[in-house]
Amino acid sequence: MCFFEQTRWRCGFWRWGLFREQCNKEYRMGETCGLKFVYNTINEPDVCKMCKDIDKKRRKEAKLDSDIRRWARETNRSASIEKANRDLKEVRNVIIEKTQDHWDIVYGSV
Repeated sequence: MCFFEQTRWRCGFWRWGLFREQCNKEYRMGETCGLKFVYNTINEPDVCKMCKDIDKKRRKEAKLDSDIRRWARETNRSASIEKANRDLKEVRNVIIEKTQDHWDIVYGSV
C-alpha cells in the first residue's frame, strides 16, 4: 500500500509516476511493498505519446492514399503504386496494433 503519483492524459491513458509515501508494512528504506495506491493524479491536457504516434501513422496513411489516387491517373506508375499499396497495408496494420495496445492499457485487457 505504498503511494505513487499518477499521470493521466486527456485520452484516458495513464502511467505511474514518482514514489511519494511509504506504507507501514514496509520497514526498509527505499523499498516498496508492491501495492500501489494513487497519492496524487496529475491531469495532462494533451494526448499521450501513443496517440501522437497513431496520429502520425494516420497522416502517413492519408498521404499514401492520396499518392495512389494521383498515380492511378498517371501512366507509367505501376511500380510506385505497388510499393505504396504494400506500405499502406503495413501502415494500416501498425495503426490497428497501436490502437489496440492503447485501449488495452486504458481499459485493461479482458
